[in-house]
Amino acid sequence: MSNAAAKAELDRYFEWIEQHLPDWLGRFLHWLRQPPMLIARVFVCTLLIVGGLLSFLPILGFWMLPLGLMIIAQDLPFLQPPLVRVFQWIERRWGTWRKRS
Repeated sequence: MSNAAAKAELDRYFEWIEQHLPDWLGRFLHWLRQPPMLIARVFVCTLLIVGGLLSFLPILGFWMLPLGLMIIAQDLPFLQPPLVRVFQWIERRWGTWRKRS
């Protein structure tokens, strides 16, 4: 998968997430993805990744780790193809799991 294709697919996942979040949080995520927000992105993704690693604590959870990686992947293109492959795998599995229910 080329970096351009991976970036486009990652953008699609971001748009889906933004649509499914509460409005204020979706707007925040959209703002965070803007190119000049590099320092804010690094700060937020660091908090999310650390929070994901501390998922055994209340409120913090494993969900924070992929979101943190996804946000930092905006600035680290080498992370985009592997993340897209993982998200595509999850998307396929989710469809299979939903059919079983």
